[in-house]
Amino acid sequence: MSESPILPVRGRPVRPSGRHRRPVPSQLPPEAPALVLAALGDASGTAAELAALIRGDNPQIQVRLAALGEDGKGLTSELEAAARERPEDATAAIVVPLLTGPHPVADQLISAAVASSKVPVTVTAPLGPHPLLAEALHIRLSERSLARADRMRLLNVSSPVDAVILAIVGGEIAAAEAQPTAVLLASRLTLPVLVASLDSAPTVADAAGRLRGIGAQRIAVSPCLLGPEAPSGLANAAAEEIGAECAEVLGTHDLIADLAARAYGSILSAD
Repeated sequence: MSESPILPVRGRPVRPSGRHRRPVPSQLPPEAPALVLAALGDASGTAAELAALIRGDNPQIQVRLAALGEDGKGLTSELEAAARERPEDATAAIVVPLLTGPHPVADQLISAAVASSKVPVTVTAPLGPHPLLAEALHIRLSERSLARADRMRLLNVSSPVDAVILAIVGGEIAAAEAQPTAVLLASRLTLPVLVASLDSAPTVADAAGRLRGIGAQRIAVSPCLLGPEAPSGLANAAAEEIGAECAEVLGTHDLIADLAARAYGSILSAD
């Protein structure tokens, strides 16, 4: 009789509050779990740069980067390598998906890769929703002059736009999960923010119609994406279709690296 595969323990960690609280202890024992970043695609570009940021800020963590590719075998290999360096009964790794929200394809690949490895690991939730994610989105908008860089609520200072569409991928579940991020971003901008999907409903055009129905004419699209989740230019094309401007994807941002480290640190503190 074959043994049942070890399945990932998936949970949404309770992350520490406070922008400046250290997300990971400064000292960790040698047997501490590896932080394995699971990235869509080939784990180059944004994923590699984020891994480098996390290593630089947290030298006490063993950071591994796994490309999910088309079959998740890259993640399986990284988990098996991490397990060989740790006690047999210890958690070998904490897998942090480099995603801002649920992604059906990536989620399935991660689950299959962990089961195939037969390695005891914990898989964290995506990086959002979180206030730091909303802050990073705000920064990307301000870099394109689509939002004020500060958060001052001054009546005599007009906003560059009337409303924002938070663009995501991952289907209806991801759209629902992005609602708290939209609320956090709306609070920062003091503007209406609606979630729209680039690969399902509600579409960017649907959201634009709702916003224009309440009087918003100048609309900005804010991609809640690291980059590899969607074809390059997809968000820009959706923005162009509705006559709106588009912020850059989140990409390599120190707040995203911080969120990944926090996800890892929260699992450690919960044990």
